[in-house]
Amino acid sequence: MLGLLKSGNAVNEVEVRPVLELSGPRITSSFEKLLNASDSQGGVEAFVTAIKFKKSVFEEALKATKLPELDEETFLGLCAFIAPVRRRIGSWIETKDFSMLRTCLTDLLTGVRDGSDVDSRIKTFCGQFPEDRSHRWVRDLAAEFLHFSDMEQYPLMTRWVWDQSANTGVIREIWYADDIDHINLDIPDKYETHLVLREELSQFLASNGVFRDVLYYLDLLLAQIYADYISEQGGTFLRTDFSSELDPLEFTRRMLGLDGIDPDTGRTRVKLASGERFKLNDPEMMN
Repeated sequence: MLGLLKSGNAVNEVEVRPVLELSGPRITSSFEKLLNASDSQGGVEAFVTAIKFKKSVFEEALKATKLPELDEETFLGLCAFIAPVRRRIGSWIETKDFSMLRTCLTDLLTGVRDGSDVDSRIKTFCGQFPEDRSHRWVRDLAAEFLHFSDMEQYPLMTRWVWDQSANTGVIREIWYADDIDHINLDIPDKYETHLVLREELSQFLASNGVFRDVLYYLDLLLAQIYADYISEQGGTFLRTDFSSELDPLEFTRRMLGLDGIDPDTGRTRVKLASGERFKLNDPEMMN
């Protein structure tokens, strides 16, 4: 959306930040479910620790000094932490030039520190792949690599947080409207939108006594909101990746990819073209 700012005889276009009409009760409901369900699994802090671990793995592997040396095994190990990507990447990468992908990732992760070029970097990265249903995971790959390489700079911008073209995601699930099922939200799928969402939910967390590890709580809250949506749909959405509903936090954990690697065997959820599960040669790299 654009507004007009007059200065003397000149008229300059200035970007107006998206306004998100969010439902406090719906956010509160998901937050309470997260806290209550985690009590039997070590408390919410156990999940915060898991996200911190994921962040440390990505940060270490994606350091600017290490990016030119990023190898295929490390890359696939990271993909194991991204639920929408790990189902597709194994068969895709076996017929592609990994060095080209590494170059694209380097360009994606290297940009202006004020964030003004984030949208263009994501667009350029996604533009290296076909624009079809079988490559929708590319946006999630870009979003998670950005987010977990620098959580302060980049909010979590995956499709399940907001996908304007499909009119689905967390934003829709907590939108304040009685007839939300009949509304197409005109909210741009841009960096600024996700920054506004992060600010709004940060204020909610602060009002509920969360002042430490806010970025990690934000990821958990986003995942819980969408997990609630999946549960409400009877678990039919993404049935191929979400197998049961016995664990109340199963969907939450999988949205954040926290179940991607078996630490005892090194076996991951990345499926190769052969049908085998990709296994890390050195499981300790993820410990």
